[in-house]
Amino acid sequence: MTERTPDFETLAIHAGAAPDPATGARSVPIYQTTAYVFDDADHAASLFNLQQLGFIYTRLNNPTVAALEERLATLEGGVGATCTSSGHAAQILALFPLMYPGNEVVASTKLYGGSINQLSHAIRKFGWSTVFADPSDTDNFKRAITENSRALFIEALANPGGAVVDVEKVAKIADDYNLPLIVDNTLATPYLLRPIDYGAHIVLHSTTKFLQGQGSSLGGVIIDSGKFDWMKHADKYPSLAKPAPEYHGLVFAETFGELSYTFYGHAVSLRDFGAAQAPMNAWLTIQGVETLPLRMEKHCSNAQKVAEWLEKHPAVSWVSYAGLASSDYYDLAKKYLPKGAGSVFTFGVKGGYEAGIKLVENVELFSHVANLGDIRSLIIHPSSTTHRQLDEEAQKAAGAGPDVVRLSIGLESAEDLIADLSQALDKAASS
Repeated sequence: MTERTPDFETLAIHAGAAPDPATGARSVPIYQTTAYVFDDADHAASLFNLQQLGFIYTRLNNPTVAALEERLATLEGGVGATCTSSGHAAQILALFPLMYPGNEVVASTKLYGGSINQLSHAIRKFGWSTVFADPSDTDNFKRAITENSRALFIEALANPGGAVVDVEKVAKIADDYNLPLIVDNTLATPYLLRPIDYGAHIVLHSTTKFLQGQGSSLGGVIIDSGKFDWMKHADKYPSLAKPAPEYHGLVFAETFGELSYTFYGHAVSLRDFGAAQAPMNAWLTIQGVETLPLRMEKHCSNAQKVAEWLEKHPAVSWVSYAGLASSDYYDLAKKYLPKGAGSVFTFGVKGGYEAGIKLVENVELFSHVANLGDIRSLIIHPSSTTHRQLDEEAQKAAGAGPDVVRLSIGLESAEDLIADLSQALDKAASS
């Protein structure tokens, strides 16, 4: 039989998993344990010295979590992964090996409001800072880079407005300036887009969203392409390319090669911050990933129908969905998202802030929650919730102005979703 690479649908079910060797269990078991018995003192020492692979403590690694890590790394085309307790934890732990006090991140302005807040304020407590660049002109990233820059950070398909960023162009800039490109791929998922194929070095997800898919469990993941040469830029990245005192002078980049960033994520970042993903959450996410291709097809087809209907509604002033020919991102979506433009998008309701609030208060089938990527359809008014920490100018820059309503289209009947929005828009307009 001719050797072939399994398709995405097959890998979503089988990557990182095999029948349990102890019991023959076909589904990945939930290893609900904190610790693992050592064979003897030498075995324990070799594990703690990173001389041998194995399990020590679930804060560092766990067999259920490891199965999810291998599956997600495979689906994204990476070499390794580090699962975390949430998407926000993944962002901090992704930056931790790269940064020292005085260093900067160059980040897109088209980000989730919580990410903008984290990058604007929280990271300053580490002595890090962020310079924001509008990704509509990728040269803005060049203009923002300084000698203190240590990474570029973008969302490939941005939350909340569904802006599509030209990943390949930003990756070229990252290469030109010898910086790793970190891409949050939560909204697209690897089924619609694999940023590593376009030059990204590190990919992040809030696994809470589409990967898990049922709104039941928090998690995040950091996926490493293995393609950034840390040793070549040792002075910029001493955590990875210079002796680590806590491991007797071990140099991660020399010892672990293309897996050095992933090993550091487990051996240092998870060890010291403790933001590990729970085994039960990892197991629930594995179940979700197995149906990811089917769900994403339905998510996208439903979103296309709802967006097209909204675009014609008299109470709607605009719709920002990259699957519409009217979108500024339509051509980029054709390149990067040929299977569909995702299911999260925004629209402007006539009447502004008050009308937006009235709309979310009158839906019946949509759930008014601060989440996305669920099988259920969700709605939120970002300027009064997820982006309320930002001033109005920053809200508008992030695509979350006062008239903006964000939808996360689920797997219900598209006709039922349209009917619900229709009655809610009528009530919002009449008020």
